[in-house]
Amino acid sequence: MSHCAARCARRFVNLTRALSTEARAQKVERIANELLDLNRFERHDFTVLWRLKMGLHRYGAPMADAVTPSMPAAGSPGVEASAAAEKTVFDLKMEKYDAAAKIKIIKEVRSFTDLGLKEAKDLVEKVPCVLKKGLTKEEANPILEKLKELGAAVVLE
Repeated sequence: MSHCAARCARRFVNLTRALSTEARAQKVERIANELLDLNRFERHDFTVLWRLKMGLHRYGAPMADAVTPSMPAAGSPGVEASAAAEKTVFDLKMEKYDAAAKIKIIKEVRSFTDLGLKEAKDLVEKVPCVLKKGLTKEEANPILEKLKELGAAVVLE
């Protein structure tokens, strides 16, 4: 390849990059303007759809059963069966507890949450309640066993 041809090829590549960068910038600008034009309800719908497509649930942790374009829609029989089999994130729910062990249970709840004494007491007293959300099975099992030892009826959801 001659020196002139190489220079022309470099110019073409640089021009193509500049055009594609400019086109991308225009596209992003157009999308941003369209998002700014949405009303409050449309923004909420967009946010829900965006999180669903990104595989995020309400708290930002990835969902095991996120819907992607290649997967069947929710409500089809295969989705419920696979969601139950593939669940990786659990919520720790206390359904009831032994009244004699209430203080020990409150102390244990404080040990695995960042709650103060009053908040932990209020949480324990309003059973059934979710004690902690977004736990893996490995994180939840030691807590579950300890609370069961103390006399609490705890389940993973």
